[in-house]
Amino acid sequence: MNGGRAAAVVQAARGPVMLITVGALFAMQQAGMLSIWRSWPVILIVLGVMKLIERLIVPHSQTFPGMPYTGTPYPPPPPPPGRGVRR
Repeated sequence: MNGGRAAAVVQAARGPVMLITVGALFAMQQAGMLSIWRSWPVILIVLGVMKLIERLIVPHSQTFPGMPYTGTPYPPPPPPPGRGVRR
């Protein structure tokens, strides 16, 4: 699997993984195992692990569509007529 496709799979899996994590935390609260207010760091840890996996899979040279273009797409326009160098 190439880097772009693998990254897309990881990005697509982020939502379901978070839903499963939150569901498991609520189930643990209902079972009396731990309070949801004390387990919120688990959500941050899961998000961090998902981002780490995504960063490890994506090659460093890949350009994402949201990144700005740093070059000039068009040459500068010519000066208007009559505004050249006077002789």
